[in-house]
Amino acid sequence: MWDARTVHTTHTVLECKKNKLDWHVRIDAAIARAPSPPLRPPYSRLASARKGCYSGVMKDGAISILPLAIGVGLYGFAFGILAAQTGYPWWAVTVMSLSVYAGASQIVAVERFSVDGLVIGAALAGVALNLRYLGIIASVSGMFAHMPRWVQLIAIHLSSDENWALSIAKNITEPRAGTMFLIGSGLTMMSFWVVSTALGAALGAVIPDLASYGLGFAFTAAFIAMARAMWRGSHQLAPWTVSFLAALSLVRLGMESAYAIVIASLMGVAVAAWMRSRRARAHTESHDDA
Repeated sequence: MWDARTVHTTHTVLECKKNKLDWHVRIDAAIARAPSPPLRPPYSRLASARKGCYSGVMKDGAISILPLAIGVGLYGFAFGILAAQTGYPWWAVTVMSLSVYAGASQIVAVERFSVDGLVIGAALAGVALNLRYLGIIASVSGMFAHMPRWVQLIAIHLSSDENWALSIAKNITEPRAGTMFLIGSGLTMMSFWVVSTALGAALGAVIPDLASYGLGFAFTAAFIAMARAMWRGSHQLAPWTVSFLAALSLVRLGMESAYAIVIASLMGVAVAAWMRSRRARAHTESHDDA
C-alpha cells in the first residue's frame, strides 16, 4: 500500500510530464504554422560574384589611369596657382573642381571672370569648350544603359577625355569592363584633379609669378594634347580649320574670346554637318545608280 505522500508525489510528477508534453505539442504546432524561412535564391550567389567582379574592374580602372592622372595632377596644380593669383580662394577652387570637373572650361572661365568679372562670359566659354562631352557621353551610353540612373549620373560626371579614351580602348578588348572601369578610372582622375588644384590654389599666393616657373605652358600643352586626342582623321580638317580661322579672326576684330569661341565652334559644327549630309547624299546616289 502507498501512503498519502507517495501518492501525492506520483500525482505531481505525472502532472508535470503532462504539462511538459502539452508545451511540446504547442511549440510544435506553432512551428508548423509559422512560415518557413526563405531559401537563399541561387541568384544571390551570382549577385555576390558580380559585385566582386565590379569592384575588381573598378580597381583595374583606377590603377590603369595612374600615368595619365599624374600628368593631370601637374596640369591641375598649375591651374590652382592661376586661379589663386586671379583672386580665387582655395576652397572656391576645390568646390569648382568637384562640381564642374572640366579642366579646360575651368581655365577659360577663371581667365574670363578675371578680365571683365562677367559670369555670363565665363559660362559661355565653358559651355563652348564642353560641347564635345555631348559626343563623348553618347559614345559610351551603351556601356551603362543597363545601370541604375544614379550610377549613370555618376559615370557621366566622372567622364573626362583621358578616362573616356582609356575606357573605349578597354571595352574593345574586354566588353565586360564598361561602366565600372569608367567609374574607377574617373575616381582616380577626379581625386588627382581636386587635390592638385587645391594645393595649387593654397600655394598660389606664395609663388610670385606662374610664368617664371614655366608652368604657364602647361595650359597650352594640355589644349594641344586634348586636340590631338580628339583628332579622328583628315575628314575633320575642314571643320577644324574653319573653327580656328573664325575664332582667330573674331578675336582680332575685337570680339571677346568667350563669344568668339562659341561662334567659331558653331561654325565648325555647321561645316561638319554639311559635309556629313553631302557624303550621305553621295552614298545614296551611288547606291541608286547601282
